[in-house]
Amino acid sequence: MGDENPICTLGDYFKPSHEGYRNTIELPVGNNVVPLRSDTIRLVQNGCSFHRLWSEDPNQHLKDFLKLVNSLDLDGDNKERTRMRLF
Repeated sequence: MGDENPICTLGDYFKPSHEGYRNTIELPVGNNVVPLRSDTIRLVQNGCSFHRLWSEDPNQHLKDFLKLVNSLDLDGDNKERTRMRLF
């Protein structure tokens, strides 16, 4: 006759329980990360800077970014991942 609901103090409810929780982020299988060269990072930083000024158009900034990234010679399989890392 085990006690199904043991008496708990208020402090017991403040302790997080991680039972039943899973990580929702799925890591890619294998090491598919292509290292970014410093000149590539510098090119994107200098060519596509956005300062949130009222005179700047965020849509034009995204168009310029995509145009610059598409002009780079990126690996086909990791192209989308590299775009996200550069953004």
